[in-house]
This record gives sequence, C-alpha cells and structure tokens, in this order.
Amino acid sequence: YQKRTRALIERLEELARKRGAPIQVRLVKGAYWDSEIKRAQEQGLAGYPVFTRKAATDTSYLACAKLMLADPSAIYPMFATHNAHTVAAIRAIGGNSTDYEYQRLHGMGEALYDEVAGPEHLGVACRVYAPVGAHEDLLAYLVRRLLENGANTSFVNRLADDEAPIASIIADPVAATEAVESKHHPKIPLPRDLFPGRPNSKGLLFSDPAQAGPFCAEVEQAAAKPFTVGPILKGGASLSDARAVFDPANRARLIGHVQDASPEQTDAAIAAAAKAHNEWDGLRGAERAGMLGRAATLFEQEMARLVAVCVREAGKTLPNALADVREAIDFLRYYAQLARAEFSTPHLMPGPTGERNELSLHGRGVFACISPWNFPVAIFTGQVAAALAAGNTVLAKPAEQTPGAGALCVELLHQAGVPADVLQFLPGDGARIGAQMVRDSRVSGVAFTGSTETAKLINRALAARDGAIPVLIAETGGLNAMIADSTALPEQLVRDAVTSAFDSAGQRCSALRVLFVQEDIAAKVITMIEGAMAELKLGDPMRLDTDIGPLIDGEAHAALSAHAERMTREGRLLAKSELSPDCRDGWFFAPHAFEIDAIARLKQETFGPILHVVRFEGGHLDRVCEAINATGFGLTIGVHTRIEETARQVRARVRAGNLYVNRNQIGAVVGV
Repeated sequence: YQKRTRALIERLEELARKRGAPIQVRLVKGAYWDSEIKRAQEQGLAGYPVFTRKAATDTSYLACAKLMLADPSAIYPMFATHNAHTVAAIRAIGGNSTDYEYQRLHGMGEALYDEVAGPEHLGVACRVYAPVGAHEDLLAYLVRRLLENGANTSFVNRLADDEAPIASIIADPVAATEAVESKHHPKIPLPRDLFPGRPNSKGLLFSDPAQAGPFCAEVEQAAAKPFTVGPILKGGASLSDARAVFDPANRARLIGHVQDASPEQTDAAIAAAAKAHNEWDGLRGAERAGMLGRAATLFEQEMARLVAVCVREAGKTLPNALADVREAIDFLRYYAQLARAEFSTPHLMPGPTGERNELSLHGRGVFACISPWNFPVAIFTGQVAAALAAGNTVLAKPAEQTPGAGALCVELLHQAGVPADVLQFLPGDGARIGAQMVRDSRVSGVAFTGSTETAKLINRALAARDGAIPVLIAETGGLNAMIADSTALPEQLVRDAVTSAFDSAGQRCSALRVLFVQEDIAAKVITMIEGAMAELKLGDPMRLDTDIGPLIDGEAHAALSAHAERMTREGRLLAKSELSPDCRDGWFFAPHAFEIDAIARLKQETFGPILHVVRFEGGHLDRVCEAINATGFGLTIGVHTRIEETARQVRARVRAGNLYVNRNQIGAVVGV
C-alpha cells in the first residue's frame, strides 16, 4: 500500500546489479494502513504515503509484481498473499517462469495453495511461514492478523460471505481503479482538510531528506542570527539597557539580547490597551477572525524562523519545535473560527410573543496573557489569539527565558493587521511586570499558564482588588499518572511511557510523572524501560538524531538534581540515561527512573525527565485511583489495558481533565 514501493524496488534492482547477485524481496500489501493514515493526519503532511482505496493497493501490488518479475537476475520475488485473484494475476504476469515463490501464513490459504503449489499444479513453490514464540508474544500478532482478515474489504472475509457476488470478489482491481472518478477516497480527507471549517497546520517528514534538508538549512541560517528585542508598545519603545540571552544547550552561546519593560512602560501599555478596547470590541468577529487567519498564514511562511528560536531559546528538538509552531497555527485558526461563529452577529433567543431577545458576546477589556517557556510559541499564541478573538485588548508577557519567540509572534500578528495598541508586548521579570499588571484595576482578566503556586498568588492578588471582579484563566501542572494493568501490551506501554515521561526533557504540563504497573508484569516492564532509556540520545537539539535536549536553565537543573538525590534515598534507582561529552556545556539532565512505594511521597510536580514507578496488586485499581485523586492535581491520566471496563472505571474514578487510552499522553491537538 506504500506509494513509494515501486521506486524502492527500482532502487533495490540497481543495488542488485551493482553487487552482481539477486536480492530476495518479499512483497506484502501491508498491515499498518490505519497507523499510516493517522500519522500523516497528525503530522499535517501534504498527502498520504499510502493508497486510500483498496483497489489502488491491489493495483499497486500487481504493478510491483510485474516489475519484480521482469529481471530475475536482480530480484528473487516472494509474493505473500491469500488473495486468489492476486495469485492468478501473478501467474499471468510471470507466464511459465518459476523463478519466484508464493508465501502464506500457517493455517491460512491452505485450500488455495493446494491448487497452486507443487509440480502437479503451477510448479511454483509456496513457503509457509509461522510466528514462533511464547503465548504472550504471539497473541497480539495473531489478533492483528484476525482483524485484518475480518475487515470488510479482505478477500478472505468476502470469500466466506455467502451473500457476496463472485463477480465482485474476483473483480479486476485495475479496472476498478480506472472506473473511479477520484483516485482519492472521499471519506478520508487529506491531512490539511482534517478539521471542518479550518485547515490543519502544515507539517513535514524529517525522515525524508528532500523535505528535511532544505528546511533544516533554513532553520540553521535563521538560528545563526542573534536577536534584539524589547517592549513592543503603542508608539514604539527605544532599546538601551538590554540583557544577554544564552542557549540552554550551550551556556557560552549568545543568541540575543532583550530589554525588559519598565514600570512606566507597563503603565503606559495598560492605558493604551484600555483606550483601544471599545473600538476593537466593536469590530465584527469576522474582521478579527480575518486578522488571525492571516497571522496563521504568516506563521506558516515564517515557520523556519519560529522553529529556530524555539530550538535555540527553549532547547527544543527540531520535531518538538515544529510541533510547537504547528500548534500555534492551529490555535490561530481555531479561535478565528470561533470568532466568526460566536462574535459576528447576535444570537436570537426564544422568548414571549412581541419580544425580541438577543444574546451578543463581548470582550471584557484588557487581558494580561502570561505564558510559560516550555511552549514559547504555542501557548503564548494560544492565549493571545483567544483573547483577541473575543474582543479583548492584550498585554502579552512571555517567560523571562523565551522573549525572542514571543516578540516574533507579536511581530507577525501586527503584520497580519492587529493594531499596535490592541496587542502589546512586555518582556521581563514575572514577579515585577506580572505583579504590576495583576494589581492594576484597568486589567479585566488574566490568562496564565505555569506553576500552581504562582497561579494561587495571582488568584489572591486579583481577589484583593477593589472594583469589578476580574477573571483568571489558569492552567497549571500536576502529578500526571499512567495506569497499566496486566493485560497491557508491554512493548506499546514502554514506548508510550518513555515518550510521555522524557520527550521534551519532561518539560510538558502533560508529561508522565508516575507510572502505576500491575505486579504481574512489573518486572518485565521495568527491564524494558531500562533498555529503552539506554537508547536515548541527549545532545544538541539542532541535530536530527537528538532525542532529548537540555533543561531550560540552571534553576531547573538544581531542582531536579535535588529531587533525584531525595529519590535515591527514599526509593530505588531503576535506570539513568547517559550524558555524552557534547552535553557538558549545557543544562542537560539525564532521564531517571525510580521505583517508589507510593505516589504520596511526591508532594509537588518535578518538572523534568524523572519517572516514578509504583507497583500495585491486581484487584486494587480503586486504591490506585484514590491515591491519584488524593494528590489534589487533575490534569492528565493515561491507561494501558485491553479491557474496556478498566478504562471506563479509570475514567469514572479519576478526576482528570484529559484521559488517554492505549497511547502516549502528550501532544494534544487543538480543538480535538
């Protein structure tokens, strides 16, 4: 089903001719079609790497078979199929040649190949293959094969259907492919058209040199240029006393300068924003949406610059930086869509005869948007876009560590048409600038993403103000957990747990902190986690072979080091990844995994690559849920199980905002 298969076979033929000996090539139709479709949608690719129609896959198989049979000196073909039409077509293509073989799975296709294989029939060999291993290793494989053959398009399934017409079962796939007007399946939208009413953000395949090469070169070129940023205010601001900004992956590398906003500049920005509110709120939602939509287009055009500043300022790897920028683009389009739907015209409400009742939504006034460093483009832009879409004027304060990313986002929003007094940029110390904005009665609301402790301080400061009651919208961290019962598939569990705990150096609000594993599989899972952690590569985030980049700064490094020392005393160190010599000049922290006896040992979130593992006995799932709830946090929970009732039980018992079943628990998609 891969569109690249024919080109790959041609490459193999070329290699075979160079080495002077044929290469054995096994041709299959493919077993992970749904995963290929999902991955392409998640990554925002231009198209699908696989065919979306079954007839097209069958046609591709025959075309590749014809190519493989054309030169026996280069390719020894092995055709794995249980489809009688495919078997017959290959025979017709190959003629009397016997320089190839068929393959079937043990226990399947026996009746078909009894009429095909051997000298008394077609004279072509049939190799029978079978999975070998223990019961727990084979079960998942066999279930997957049963699901394949149970699909409504499967030849084996249709052959067993007494109501299926023979003519449709043996229909020529080439004719079927030619007969359809659109080669693309109408029920499978292209990745860009995934979301109704708005385009999906554009992505790329870093595994494809044709895409990754030019893009990475553009990113490196942008990253080589130091930035100089300061307050972006109505009427402008001069830059005089700027502080240096350094790369967390290399503390000696200067990447830019930033001048923090003064108290006087902050006060002037609040006054300008308050004055501009009525006119901005008076615009129709569609007009504000148009600006956000244009900003999304500009973000896509300037993707390399945005990725570069994410890598250098925040230490994000290239894939993580691209995902950060794509999420920002999705936020812009999502809130533009909501602005058109909710803020363009009043909604007519039901009411008594003779009355006209309308509901219209309006901005509250000036919003202070205080964003974190771990998603310096996505969360920064998401807060700003939501506030602007609703008719608020915005004071955007980035994290102290990532002012360059925030400044570039504001620059692009201004280019898209957002007025300078409607969106202003105030870099600097949160304890000073943030506190000044929160205390000011002209600020009608605060959007904040960060620590729970800081959110509580903001909440108390807002509550102590006189005048109108302000709004606080806060997202904070938590002790995110994943629960795996004895039916979990260890390979999938370990992959998802390691990704959830250590991707982005564990610096995500949704990152996994505590893995609960049922005692029955704990030993095996822990051994596999140790092996997976040994394969992780830490280093320069600008390199594509880097898995994990640095922490954001020395303060984060000190906090994690102290926590690791405490866990070494109170728990048991299971594994620790290696730091290469390349990491000596940056704020790199090796991923750790500890086994502890209870989640109660953790009083607060540790924001970094440390995973805690807790064993639990079968039948004690309720106790696990109670222990998670007792922490007082409720952001993200993951479940790995093959029992639907277990997933339902966790969903009902654990108080969490996001539940992920049989997948990793990071990388949430806007509006999904």
